[in-house]
Amino acid sequence: MPEPITPPPEDVAAAPPRHDAFAALRYAEFRSLTFGVFLFTIAILAQEVALGYELYRLTRDPLVLGFTGLAEAVPFIALALVGGHFADRGDRKRIMLLAVGAIMLGTAVLLWVTLPALRDSLPRGVLLGTIYGVIAALGLARGFFSPAASSLTAFIVPRAIYSNAAAWRSTGWQGGAIIGPVCAGFLYAGFGLTGTLVVSLGLMVAVLLLFSTLRRRPPAPRQDGARDGNIWQSLREGIAFVFNTPIILYSISLDLFSVLFGGVVAILPIFATDILHAGPQGLGILRAAPAIGAMLTVLICTRYPPTRHAWRNLLVVVAGFGCATLLFAWSKVFWLSALALFLTGAFDSVSVVIRGTILQVMPPDHLRGRVISVNGIFLSASNELGAFESGLAAKLLGTVPSVLFGGGLTLLTVLYVWRRSKELFKVKLA
Repeated sequence: MPEPITPPPEDVAAAPPRHDAFAALRYAEFRSLTFGVFLFTIAILAQEVALGYELYRLTRDPLVLGFTGLAEAVPFIALALVGGHFADRGDRKRIMLLAVGAIMLGTAVLLWVTLPALRDSLPRGVLLGTIYGVIAALGLARGFFSPAASSLTAFIVPRAIYSNAAAWRSTGWQGGAIIGPVCAGFLYAGFGLTGTLVVSLGLMVAVLLLFSTLRRRPPAPRQDGARDGNIWQSLREGIAFVFNTPIILYSISLDLFSVLFGGVVAILPIFATDILHAGPQGLGILRAAPAIGAMLTVLICTRYPPTRHAWRNLLVVVAGFGCATLLFAWSKVFWLSALALFLTGAFDSVSVVIRGTILQVMPPDHLRGRVISVNGIFLSASNELGAFESGLAAKLLGTVPSVLFGGGLTLLTVLYVWRRSKELFKVKLA
């Protein structure tokens, strides 16, 4: 017999009204989860930005930045579905704690191998190979962490405020995405890569403490009463649900192609160094600009959810993301480039809230982890494989032409999806 499901907090039955902008934050576990994600994001991005700047400084090769994204994406994509399976069948809290612990171990290895005395004594190929290997291990750990953490929200807050919870979760992530890169720029300038990695490790200790306050929750029972199959049947079930639910498939496909080709984050060190001449502090500001735009916009979304006309709003903001990317490629002025990145974050945040609500509302409880892991594969393909695409395109086409190409392709993707998905304008999420 399966263990009984741990009931949600006592006040879930009396869910706060939908217009309450702080509805989800009234649940203590949700606050711990969101603040933990906030600190986790600061730690990961501070480490990523500083490491990227260090690698480009050492090699002056944009393809090195692309391989950094590829090294993380391949293991994440390979094991994300398995992570979703374990999130649906196991203890999400335990999975999260183990994954964070593994990431801390990887950060400690990066700290050791990049110490100046050791780094300077290692052949360049050995150093890069070791760094890529650790990044690959971090991607593997994130493949288990992401579906467990993302699917937990639905078991903490009531369904009536899923949209509000998605907005606050996005706020936590975006807040970390603002502070992380800014911290990376100034920490790197003052203390080098070593100091940045030490701060990242300290933040991850705090993340472990926050996640340890969450309650353990056994797997949700199947709502159809069927028996669970083996792991391969489990994975096929999650994939089939995504491909048979058009609003999920099209929403995550929009994100995949817009960020895969329109994203510029991976090659920001090139813009900061060679085009805008802004240095590491400027890189930190440029990297934080999308998150600032996203956080301000998502705070508005907590009060005015964009889910009333969800599909129309999603297409509009993805098109806006493509236009802002074209503006960034055209700009040669630091403040205008930062503004363009701010707008990419503002548009993308609305997409995140809408897609996050879809992923909480549409799947049944026993499938949510696997559905979110499929979304994680698309997301990783857009971000990490997008980083590789950005580095490769910058090397082959040139930095600015590659961004112009990506922004134009994003707009073409929106036009194609609009023509294929007109029936989704009738779907109501709220």
